[in-house]
Amino acid sequence: MKKNSYALLALYALASSAFAQVKVDAPWARATVPVQKASGAFMQLRSAKDVRLVGASSPVAGSVEMHKMEMRGDQMKMQQVDSIALPAGQAVNLASGAYHLMLIDLKRQLKAGDSVPLTLIVEHPNKRRESMTIDVPVKPLNFTGPPGAHTAAH
Repeated sequence: MKKNSYALLALYALASSAFAQVKVDAPWARATVPVQKASGAFMQLRSAKDVRLVGASSPVAGSVEMHKMEMRGDQMKMQQVDSIALPAGQAVNLASGAYHLMLIDLKRQLKAGDSVPLTLIVEHPNKRRESMTIDVPVKPLNFTGPPGAHTAAH
């Protein structure tokens, strides 16, 4: 019995340390008004190895999409993307006006002070995928994020 417990603990530690190579800093989601069905989630990601963010999900949303904001001519446009590169050792900001996550078809209002679970899925160059779930604090509608988090670093 003890051997099985130790084996499970060792396996869990190995799996956790593999994903621990992606660090998440300053996550937050924007609060919503009662009838609003979408919101954004923002954070800074840093990976020890080259990986790609290939998906996300949350029980508070029907879907979570990865989006990119960019200037086209004199207009800011938003488009969905399939993945976001996380180059080894480089900070990638998911921020308003850049790459970010959209929580679509919200199942409830997001209120400032609440926290929502968000699962991130990364893919390694060998196509192996891993996921991690983080708790994302909900910030007020007028919150702008940490200084320097308004653009994406690549």
